[in-house]
Amino acid sequence: MAVDQDQIITPKREFAGRSNLVDLPWWFLIILGIIVFMAIRIMTDPLHQGIFNTILQGLGTTLYVTAVSFVFALIFGLILGLGRVSSNPIIRNLTITYIEFIRGVPMLVLIFTISFAVVPLFARSFGLPNNTISLTTRAIIALVLIYGAYIAEIFRAGIESISRGQSEAARSLGMTRAQAMFYVILPQAVRNVMPALGNDLIALLKDTSLVSVLGVREMTQVARLSVSTTFRYEETYFILTLFYLSMTLVLSLILQWIQRRVGARG
Repeated sequence: MAVDQDQIITPKREFAGRSNLVDLPWWFLIILGIIVFMAIRIMTDPLHQGIFNTILQGLGTTLYVTAVSFVFALIFGLILGLGRVSSNPIIRNLTITYIEFIRGVPMLVLIFTISFAVVPLFARSFGLPNNTISLTTRAIIALVLIYGAYIAEIFRAGIESISRGQSEAARSLGMTRAQAMFYVILPQAVRNVMPALGNDLIALLKDTSLVSVLGVREMTQVARLSVSTTFRYEETYFILTLFYLSMTLVLSLILQWIQRRVGARG
């Protein structure tokens, strides 16, 4: 009995079509749909547009705090990470003590403690008036000290992921331990931990909302001040959520693109 070829090929085509539908990034499309819907509401409704413009005033501070905090947290975290794997037991144990202390206390408590206890203490030690250090600077210092501890563990994991043979080969070529670390181990470790560092950058962007408790006029604080006068809770906090969702989504896509470029070069 002859079998028509179309009877064999069609089911395969249908299966391939279903597979393509399943593989679509539905989560991205759903989030994008929410953003587009809210964007249309903002453009067409004067009330939403006014709230959007108000919250927009805090965007610059949010991005500034995020960028400055992350750069210094990277430097501080790298120093702590190197101390974490140091052969010197005193340096290693002091570093571990700091990291475990920071990781064992809630972030909001640390922000209060660093901003209103630690920073004033150091200011008095150098003979500086307490009011010379702005709330924004205190917030940045707090985020650097907190995220430095988390980033230190990322660098530590990246360094330990490189085989010991790499260091031994560098030492056999006449490099010192420090030269082997900076010229051979660290470049490979940084490439390995880039996804984790990217996740911490996104987390830091979101956690800048916590510094609103200090009165820093970033987006969350501006939204809270707006709500206290307009009482438009739903519209304000929906738009605030839209801001953070849009920024984290864009930042995530940028980081994925950078990681692909670095991976292709590697």
